[in-house]
Amino acid sequence: MNFQQVLEEIVAETASLEKEGNVANYIPELAKVSPDHFGISLHLLNGKHYRTGDSEMRFSIQSIAKVFSLSMAIGLLGESIFQRVDVEPSGTAFNSLLQLDYEEGIPRNPFINAGALVVVDILLSELKDPQKELLQYVRKLAGNQEINFNDYVAASEKVEGYRNIAMANLLKSHGNLHNKVEDVLDFYFRLCSIEMSCSELSKTFLVYAHHGRIPHTREKILTKSQAKRLNALMQTCGFYDEAGEFSYKVGLPGKSGVGGGIVAVLPEKFSLSVWSPALNKKGNSVRGMKALELFTTKTGLSVF
Repeated sequence: MNFQQVLEEIVAETASLEKEGNVANYIPELAKVSPDHFGISLHLLNGKHYRTGDSEMRFSIQSIAKVFSLSMAIGLLGESIFQRVDVEPSGTAFNSLLQLDYEEGIPRNPFINAGALVVVDILLSELKDPQKELLQYVRKLAGNQEINFNDYVAASEKVEGYRNIAMANLLKSHGNLHNKVEDVLDFYFRLCSIEMSCSELSKTFLVYAHHGRIPHTREKILTKSQAKRLNALMQTCGFYDEAGEFSYKVGLPGKSGVGGGIVAVLPEKFSLSVWSPALNKKGNSVRGMKALELFTTKTGLSVF
């Protein structure tokens, strides 16, 4: 199959969506990003790499980073972490306070904001130098020591992060945060500020297509069972309350972020990432969602 041709066709066929949606203007630093960017990158497990557009330009991966924090927590503690966070689709906005309070401080899943705050709290309790060790973990998966936090984005989120602050305090009131609220929030904002390119993301996510083994080092960071469960969570919960739509149209486990990035995997085959900053009302990239739908339609490659 000519994957490069498929990617070029997707660029052309989604060009009409370039002006649809809006960047995440509730985070001041993200509001500065041009909505015109578009990149796509495909890494196959056989080592081949295809890319086009702004695939080498780094952007704030935002909630995509929640996969890394969850992966690290599962690797450290196994499934015991799910005593504090559930594995169900939320059915509400990713920053809902009502659902969290109604369910007595147990977040629906690790990918909504409340769930990611709990995972971050777990890492704070387990690691000696959480921010440094998390960054080392991501760099190891990527095979790239240049990946870093964006301090400006993290500070921007902290200034405007009122709902996340409220959420963290609500979790604390229910006894589901064990560390200081300020420390949890600081770590969370730094996590979401990680910058990567499409090419870096698609290479990094190959570990989840390879049953928890890093392809370029052969190191196993998750058991096959743990990798399966993480992929299942991406399939059912990776796109906020649009996860069903993504599963229906694309048919791959994946994760999106309000920076406009989306990454998806097909176990034993590939990892695919796209970036287009303009978002729909659910917080997912308009052009990115269509690009992934076209990819699985054109190639016939999905989990279904």
